[in-house]
Amino acid sequence: MLEIGCGWGDLLGAVKPSAGVGVDFSPAMIEAARGRHGELQFVEGDAHEFDLAGQTFDAIILSDLINDLWDVQRVLERVRAYCHARTRVILNFYSHLWEKPLALAQKVGMASRPLAQNWLTPPDVANLLSLAGFQTMRHWEEVLCPMGIPGLAPLCNRWLVKMWPWRFAALTNFMIARPEGMTVMGEGAPKVSVIVPARNEAGNIAAIFNRTPELGSGTELIFVEGHSGDDTLGEIERQAAANPHRACRILRQSGKGKGDAVRLGFAEAQGDILMILDADLTVAPEDLPRFFDAISEGKGEFINGVRLVYPMERRAMRLLNLAGNKFFSFTFSWLLGQRVKDSLCGTKVMWREDYRKLAAGRDYFGDFDPFGDFDLLFGASKMNLKIVDLPIRYRQRTYGATNIHRWRHGWLLLKMSCFAASRLKFV
Repeated sequence: MLEIGCGWGDLLGAVKPSAGVGVDFSPAMIEAARGRHGELQFVEGDAHEFDLAGQTFDAIILSDLINDLWDVQRVLERVRAYCHARTRVILNFYSHLWEKPLALAQKVGMASRPLAQNWLTPPDVANLLSLAGFQTMRHWEEVLCPMGIPGLAPLCNRWLVKMWPWRFAALTNFMIARPEGMTVMGEGAPKVSVIVPARNEAGNIAAIFNRTPELGSGTELIFVEGHSGDDTLGEIERQAAANPHRACRILRQSGKGKGDAVRLGFAEAQGDILMILDADLTVAPEDLPRFFDAISEGKGEFINGVRLVYPMERRAMRLLNLAGNKFFSFTFSWLLGQRVKDSLCGTKVMWREDYRKLAAGRDYFGDFDPFGDFDLLFGASKMNLKIVDLPIRYRQRTYGATNIHRWRHGWLLLKMSCFAASRLKFV
């Protein structure tokens, strides 16, 4: 981790990076930082000119810095030289609306007088980031009451500042950005694992074998059979024998629900890229190459299928289900801080490396998602992965019946949304 304008190094020390570097132009600050945080490295240098000999960092912090800089774009361009494809740049800066209140507080001795400030709006900063080769991922506000008034400060700073219209009066803006134009692919094309949760889907198995394309340097089909009442398991075994050219694995889940099946399939997968394909074939296997292109070309790190853009086939989705999907898409976009138009589409794609980190931190949200969609979306948001919506055409089921119960599962989704708010939004 790298912090530009590190001062005494207390913020960098509090994050406890495995390796941390702080840069500051003040020799006195650097000397103090070395004494306070001997486990970290501190370098004296101007933010516009510093040289770290080609190192790259997982995260780069610019905290309360860009308000003071002479040339923000130049510093951001300098920062990009120390990024790799997965680097996150984290910025916080004062809101333009607080220019006059802070000036008044300085006059009456309630605040120290800073350098001449750049009073930048979030669109200003997003534009400067874009000019320097970054893509803004998230923006949010913090601190509505900067004074420690009992009762009022916690109400304002934990709750009201996250809500309309009070968030527009916040003191501080936060942004997270990532470098554009960099891909995470190493040498050679990545391998792909397509996880197919299958319960009572015997009539669709042959089509899955025949229609799922080979992607990257190879594709393995992982069927996770979930206590079917029909002959789904037998049909998978017959089709696997009839298609020896297809890499195929067959698993049987011990638990229940699609979420349990997805977690089992992901844990057993050997591919670099993990994909979910619902066995009902309401999302066509022929659409999977577009998901592969989006993630392998670095357009996103979590690719989320969207059924609500193109017209659907007749009876593909009932009216109440459609209304529920739209409600939860709005809710989850607000919760995650990134646009998610369709939270319930079954087709989701991510890197196996990211899934392993997500699974390791699953205790933060708990294991309560029977669908698997929200476990992945919540985890991706917590890890600050770039979520990209990819529109697909949603098709009518041609075999079997849906496993979704609209009222019971809708109530569960609402409870999950409230829980996620306490973990992601009102922290």
